Formats: sequence, C-alpha cells, structure tokens
Amino acid sequence: MEYLIGIQGPDFVLVAADNVAASSIIQMKHDYDKMFKLSEKILLLCVGEAGDTVQFAEYIQKNVQLYKMRNGYELSPSAAANFTRKNLADYLRSRTPYHVNLLLAGYDDTDGPGLYYMDYLSSLAKAPFAAHGYGAYLTLSILDRYYRPGQCIRTPRILLFSLLLIVPVRQRNGEDDEITAEVIEFVHTRVRRLARGVVINDFFLVVINDFFFFLSLTAQTFYVNSSVC
Repeated sequence: MEYLIGIQGPDFVLVAADNVAASSIIQMKHDYDKMFKLSEKILLLCVGEAGDTVQFAEYIQKNVQLYKMRNGYELSPSAAANFTRKNLADYLRSRTPYHVNLLLAGYDDTDGPGLYYMDYLSSLAKAPFAAHGYGAYLTLSILDRYYRPGQCIRTPRILLFSLLLIVPVRQRNGEDDEITAEVIEFVHTRVRRLARGVVINDFFLVVINDFFFFLSLTAQTFYVNSSVC
C-alpha cells in the first residue's frame, strides 16, 4: 500500500512516506525510499508505477541540480513545483506519459515553507496538507478537522504520528496489520465527539472533543490538544 502525506506549518513542512515496493498484491521489498532530495531545501515524494517513479523523480532531480550549476543558485520550491508540473504535463501529451503522484515540500528564505500537491494528470495546487495513496482516504478528513495554521512543530508532529498509526503499517514480525470495521467507524463517525478507544499496534487511541490521547501499552502516555500549541 503506497502512502504519502505532508503537513505545512508556519516555518516547516512535515512529510512521511511508506517504504513498500509492491507489484499488484505482492510486496516486493520494504526498504524502498520514495523521497528524492532535489536541493538543500526541497524534497520530492513520488508514488505510482514502479519504473515511472524512479525515472521521473531522478529526471527532475538531475535537472534541478543542472539548473543550479548553470545559474549559480537553486530553484525556489514554487519554481521547482512548476518545473515539475510542466514536465509532467508535456509527457502526459506524449506517447510515454508518467503515471506518478507527487508531493513537493520545500522552504524558501523569502516566501517561507511550501507544500505542493501534484497528480498524474499534472494538476498542481499549493496546500496546507496533502496525501496520496490509500491512506489519504483515512487521513484527509482528520487533517481537515484538526489542522490549525500557525501551530508549532510539536502539534503537527504528534498529529502526523496519529495518522500513521491509523493507516495499516508493517509490524516488526513482518505480518500485515489490518484496519478493522471498528477502526474505520471510529475514524469517520466518532472523531468529533466522545469516542471509544481503539487498539492500533501497541497504542490505545482515544479522541475526546479536540484532544488526542495516545496510551502506549508498553511505554509512557502522551497527548496533544489540537486547538493550541
């Protein structure tokens, strides 16, 4: 299952991606890096067809570096996003389109942080949060409810951690986790009011009004209030 997610803050962008390389229902490997460093302050996350992701991401990566060598300065996140979108649109109208979905995160000294959403049809949008893959169906509604602009890094970091817990991940013993019907109901219908707890991996997740509570079954307890930093 492929999954990309990004959350923008006042002076930072948090991103995360899974490490699974899959072919149909077969998971080929679990250490596949889907993040590509375009420059010192720009990161590209890419999911899609196995060959397309590597070829297109490395093509963008090398051209961004070539631009720096030719001109003596790096592209801004906005310029890199538009350059990526232009190439994706050109290939879409050729005989060899790239079937990739992208997130581009970066920081500019003048404009601040930026998170850009792109899909395989070469649409581009700057967003405060974004996600690709199956996990987006589970997490975008939670981000829409609990995301607040201007938060310090602690609150989005723990919010991101909660979303990664909700999405099924690989356990240490190599067995796949499953999202039960109870968890799906919890995420979609009970997140805005008093909710029952749900055990996900080694954590007991409870949401009461605007509070996230994570009760670790093996370690300490910690929580965050999404309305304040």
